[in-house]
Amino acid sequence: MCGSSEAALIRVDKFRKYDYGPTHPMKMYRLELTFALIRHLGLTDGVKLIEPEPAEEEDVLTFHTPEYLEVLKSADLGLFFPSAYRYGLGPGDNPIFAGVYEGSMLACGASIAAAKCILNGASVALNIAGGLHHAMPNRASGFCYLNDPVVAINFLLKHVDRVAYVDIDAHHGDGVQFAFYRTSKVLTISTHEDGRFLFPGTGFVDEIGEGEGKGYSVNIPFLPFSGDDAFIMALDEVVVPLLKAYNPDVLVTQLGADTLHGDPITHWRLTTHGFCAAVERFKELRKPWVALGGGGYDVGNVCRAWTLAWATMIGANVGDEIPPKWGELAKRYGIKLASLRDERPSTSEKAIIEATRATCERIKKLVFPTHGL
Repeated sequence: MCGSSEAALIRVDKFRKYDYGPTHPMKMYRLELTFALIRHLGLTDGVKLIEPEPAEEEDVLTFHTPEYLEVLKSADLGLFFPSAYRYGLGPGDNPIFAGVYEGSMLACGASIAAAKCILNGASVALNIAGGLHHAMPNRASGFCYLNDPVVAINFLLKHVDRVAYVDIDAHHGDGVQFAFYRTSKVLTISTHEDGRFLFPGTGFVDEIGEGEGKGYSVNIPFLPFSGDDAFIMALDEVVVPLLKAYNPDVLVTQLGADTLHGDPITHWRLTTHGFCAAVERFKELRKPWVALGGGGYDVGNVCRAWTLAWATMIGANVGDEIPPKWGELAKRYGIKLASLRDERPSTSEKAIIEATRATCERIKKLVFPTHGL
């Protein structure tokens, strides 16, 4: 249980033994390297470090079906079985590996631990092992087996009335949107690469929620190679005004780092300047804040982005120099960083700026009236 420390960071040691396989883009050692970089930069001093435990089934069952949990338990030995494909499991995105159930329950438990810290008085809590936003109630999807953001938000909703969820991963946060599409208790905002060009092929502007939730699902799709300028414009034109108007009791963010230039499976071309612009705006809201990890398949970029995010969350100033001891550790994994930050922001082409502005205007017409804007 977390005390009332101002900042809480969830430890990642227990995740070391889970492995998607040598050819899979999701490298679990990115967690170890990120945590080590945070520590070598002195960003754990005075911070509450939390050892996560697996989630309770009753908490996971607030979103996932009992049948699916039993299937994941069957997969935990790492052995394939004939009905696995029905649940999104098998070779490809969602491989069956030893500990797949155990590790997924631990990820949910880690995000619940972050939520508990906030409820106990911490101002910020970060779980870099979380943010697995694609999992659906009865199937795995997009490298995600259990949807820890949904599970953590459902836990928060037992204690607070309104939660805002902002997802800046390159991929649309479809599982979280699905969970809260018909309620006003959660405002979901997803900025992502346009679904016409990237998995999961959803997250279009007209997906605004249904029934009581109409106007509480917001999607900002970006063209490939959009860069920092377009992203920051959308933050200021749409994301920040909506968050201020909604005025949530708790802010939950998914900080996927696969938006950064050089990621092998996306095409967004953000730099650390654009990524940090989002984190800084979240910080300025001064809301109790649960931050989760997410995508990111260039491991060096992941380490930089989440370290900078944590520094912003706790109000710490860090330079650009990479600690030599961390460099020695990273070298074992073939990772080398020259600087913590990118040298300069990326610029957005005029056509992309215009397209993004048009997207923002459509969103304003569709959902701003719901929020009195």
